[in-house]
Amino acid sequence: MTLVLDRPLVLRPPRYAGFLVAAGFLVLMLAVVLVPGLFAGDPLAADPMHVLEAPSTAHWFGTDQLGRDVFDRVVHGARHSLAIATAATLLAVVAGVLLGMLAGLAHKYADEALARSFDALSAFPLILLALLFIAIAGPGALSLVVAIGIATLPHYARVVRAQTFVVRQAGYVTQAVAFGRSRLRLVLRHVLPNVLGPVPVIAVIGLGEAILAAAGLSFLGMGTQPPSPEWGAMLSEGRNYLSVAPWVSVLPGVVATLTVIALTVVGRHLQRRVEGRLG
Repeated sequence: MTLVLDRPLVLRPPRYAGFLVAAGFLVLMLAVVLVPGLFAGDPLAADPMHVLEAPSTAHWFGTDQLGRDVFDRVVHGARHSLAIATAATLLAVVAGVLLGMLAGLAHKYADEALARSFDALSAFPLILLALLFIAIAGPGALSLVVAIGIATLPHYARVVRAQTFVVRQAGYVTQAVAFGRSRLRLVLRHVLPNVLGPVPVIAVIGLGEAILAAAGLSFLGMGTQPPSPEWGAMLSEGRNYLSVAPWVSVLPGVVATLTVIALTVVGRHLQRRVEGRLG
């Protein structure tokens, strides 16, 4: 008896394979951020006898122009880069939620003024707006956090403003008003919890954007200053050696890119699940 297949047998990857790989990579990055010493040595230790050595078993990512191990610097740099991006995202989320709720609950003219402010901030490219702030406040990690936070808060504010318009028309809010609940209690108990739904998902994706912005600004010398092992600063330090030692810049850039891709994959997966488009 001959078995006939109607269609060719195709081996498919497990469902959610991309999400699982991305989530696993992010768990590894979290461990690197929390205990970098478990994975790498001193990122500032220089060895003049081993300058610009190619990747090998002794130095997985090679060495830089001062003989420092690039892998050690990338591992320790994860803490600097992700800390800046996380702090900037938290600032943007907190400010965006407060301003978005204020706009959604305010009088028509106040709402219009805030909405136009969000639009005006959104009209500027993130890097340009951050550069403008840093030019006034001066370079440094704190300036980087505030600059990126201000530049990205309009996105969260606009989402929360739209959610607030929906929630304020809900039956449970109307009922609470009829029962004479105070405005503060209405906001804290009914409005705030119900407008935060999409914010964590957006923040996961926004964290990747903040990492790219922080690296780009540090590359321009506006963020963490050498010899601190920050990914953007490492890219900047190695650009003069691309022809002889590309690993000094390329490998930190690869790790930063993979981190952003992983955050985007996880964020999009969570977004589809929240929107009910994933079984």
